[in-house]
Amino acid sequence: MSILDRFAVPGTAAIVTGAGRGLGAATAVALAEAGADVLISARTEEQLDAVAEQVRATGRQCVVVPADLSDLESVAALAPAAYDAFGRLDTVVNNVGGTFPRAFLDTTPGYLERAFSFNVGTAHALTRAAVPLMLKNADGRQSVVTISSMMGRTADRGFVAYGTAKAALAHWTRMVAQDLAPRIRVNGVYVGSILTSSLEYVASQPELMEQLESRTPLGRVGEPDDIAACVLYLASKAGQYVTGKLIEVDGGIQQPTMDLGLPDLEPDPSS
Repeated sequence: MSILDRFAVPGTAAIVTGAGRGLGAATAVALAEAGADVLISARTEEQLDAVAEQVRATGRQCVVVPADLSDLESVAALAPAAYDAFGRLDTVVNNVGGTFPRAFLDTTPGYLERAFSFNVGTAHALTRAAVPLMLKNADGRQSVVTISSMMGRTADRGFVAYGTAKAALAHWTRMVAQDLAPRIRVNGVYVGSILTSSLEYVASQPELMEQLESRTPLGRVGEPDDIAACVLYLASKAGQYVTGKLIEVDGGIQQPTMDLGLPDLEPDPSS
């Protein structure tokens, strides 16, 4: 086997959540180009259909499952759907998640709980449903990859819900890797600033983009394929001696990169 062969995943089957656009879409296509059949899921069917065309253009099968993936039963149901469609399940990419920035005093306990459920609960529900099916055809190629964020390892104002949830997801990854070793590898990606729809507002503001790029050591924001390439590495034999790890794909960022303009705390006038 040549070193390039290690990055191929022929004859495998994968699930990618949040795959209607951005990182999930790029990851689904990358896995298909490397040889995997892919089940993709997100809320918007039209977006999924466009991604499915790209997957099928590689010669691989694609199953489209529109769903509200904040519902834990819906996300867990993706595992048997993939197994029924492909006869096996090898790779799970937990990409669904995200939470809008919010000032601390506007971050209610309910908002924090929903952020945790959407970013960590979904990964747990899908992986827990997938593992028994992955073990049916276990041949050393089974892998789970989670998509965390640089905000899960750094700190900045306005990200208490998002950052806490992504930090929890990163540690969930480390813990589950211990539980599932040696049969299934579990790793993740600390994602930096990537040019997806979530960065559209910043991209439309030259001043903010300049601020973001100047604070990134590599001098640019990332592309979805930068993340997809890392996921493929972790899911393939190229990463077969890696488990319980989070890889930082962030252009070298060590600290938060921009000022969101959130208001400072004011003294309580009643005090």
